[in-house]
Amino acid sequence: MACGGSMSAPVCLIENDENGKLCVKKQAKDILDGIKEPVVVVSVVGLYRTGKSYIMNRLAGQQSGFALGSTIESKTKGIWMWCVPHPTKEGHTLVLLDTEGLGDVDKGDEKHDTWIFCLAVLLSSTLVYNSLGTIDNTALEKLHYVTELTENIRVKAEVSRDEDESADFMRVFPSFVWAVRDFTLELKKGDDQITSDEYLESALKLKTGSSDQTERYNLPRRCLRNFFAGRKCFVFPRPASTKNMRRMEELEENDLDSEFLEQAKTFCCYIYDNAEPKVVSGGRTITGTALGNLAEVYIEAIRSGKVPCLENAVMSLAKIQNVRAVEQALESYMTEMLNMAQLPMDPEDLSNIHTVAEKKATEVFIAMSFNDNDQIYQQELMCEEVLSVYLKAKEDIGNMILQADQSLSAAEQEKEVQRLKNEILEQRQRGLEEQNRLQEQAFQDMQRTYDEHVNQIIQQMEREHERMRRDNERVLKAKLREKETLIEQGFQKEAARMQSKIDSLKVDMNKQETSQPSTLSQVADGIGTAASLLLPGFILKPISWLSSLF
Repeated sequence: MACGGSMSAPVCLIENDENGKLCVKKQAKDILDGIKEPVVVVSVVGLYRTGKSYIMNRLAGQQSGFALGSTIESKTKGIWMWCVPHPTKEGHTLVLLDTEGLGDVDKGDEKHDTWIFCLAVLLSSTLVYNSLGTIDNTALEKLHYVTELTENIRVKAEVSRDEDESADFMRVFPSFVWAVRDFTLELKKGDDQITSDEYLESALKLKTGSSDQTERYNLPRRCLRNFFAGRKCFVFPRPASTKNMRRMEELEENDLDSEFLEQAKTFCCYIYDNAEPKVVSGGRTITGTALGNLAEVYIEAIRSGKVPCLENAVMSLAKIQNVRAVEQALESYMTEMLNMAQLPMDPEDLSNIHTVAEKKATEVFIAMSFNDNDQIYQQELMCEEVLSVYLKAKEDIGNMILQADQSLSAAEQEKEVQRLKNEILEQRQRGLEEQNRLQEQAFQDMQRTYDEHVNQIIQQMEREHERMRRDNERVLKAKLREKETLIEQGFQKEAARMQSKIDSLKVDMNKQETSQPSTLSQVADGIGTAASLLLPGFILKPISWLSSLF
């Protein structure tokens, strides 16, 4: 699947293998590997037989696709994926994840449901929770999976005792959308009309007191308020009659309730406009390729009995992505050089072609690389080896062509080889005269490479820093909003503790702001050091370059 290409139907991303353990399906992983652009990942979770798949089909712009089913049996198993070009964000792919229905008594595996829920949280940038009826205490008790997130997900490998983990969870967790299906009540509080968002926040209001019953009541509400900075609610009327509900995939638009259609349209527009690209710790936006690798990292942790850790996952992802980035960049360089260069040619012309090919290779590397802050992998692209690899390949190709030409007699082959040797001797002599010019060109090439790498790395880090700043501001606003809510509801002590967390968050934000210039300077110095170490070796080989070239 090419960048932003569309799948004709969903495929399974995660399922249980023959041993009952979760695994990533190769077909889905291959599809994600082909998506080199940022992904907006929207997951839907909820109890089975609540119509999750239907709203995901609407987001895909289709009437059918994700299995709906018309019986009490849960149709979706594991996590299914549908990638489509994003309707409003050019250069982005919308990845829709439809999860297995939670709470199916026939499965008898509560931990399986918990991991499905956790994976939806870990992989998505927007999480849609789908339920039926109303948002009441029963509905919130069924959302007990959210209370188990801190037990089954870690943000950092090590956390100090007094550290506010909720801020870390808020930064990396997706935005939360509650979709209430078959809603029949009026959105009123007393005599006043309220919005669906106000309805949700009212349902998340805490009770005062310290009894066990009160704590159980407050726990899922606290978790939703503390983990998800962005919360939104949509209420949908029943889409059709009970009889027609059994054949939803067959119904035309005019068979559906007009109010339901209007709300479905509003919901889709909200998701298209507000769901952000998927990011990981550090503000790095990820591509489809990285998303597939991330899924495998998380699944491997779960299979080995460990708690998935976002910090460790990012480190593992960085290693995978950076090795791939070097390979893809070198492949890009080779392809470009083979397409453009025709030997023999003037060294300056080859240098110009090398400039174009290397620039494209650098862009490929920057797009795919991940947290290469010490420039370990990037330095592999700054040496002259990329050019010598090309020249060696070109020489090998020439030899293969000559050896493969069975039409030449032995005498003709010997004559041809001698002619080539004579040409090489003549051209090598001319090459020696070009030595001084080539040395100067080598200096210029290395300086250009250095400037290009520094500029691209700094631009990337500035983008990531801006995303981190926005995430911090989003978390800060959520904490301030929560503090005001606690004060209004009479939780003065909790409001004071929240203010302490807010103060700590502000200190961290200031540290990040002041450290940014020095970090960028360290990056530039690091690349400069690498360039200075490589430069002597780079210019001491002009004669061997010309020998290989000719």
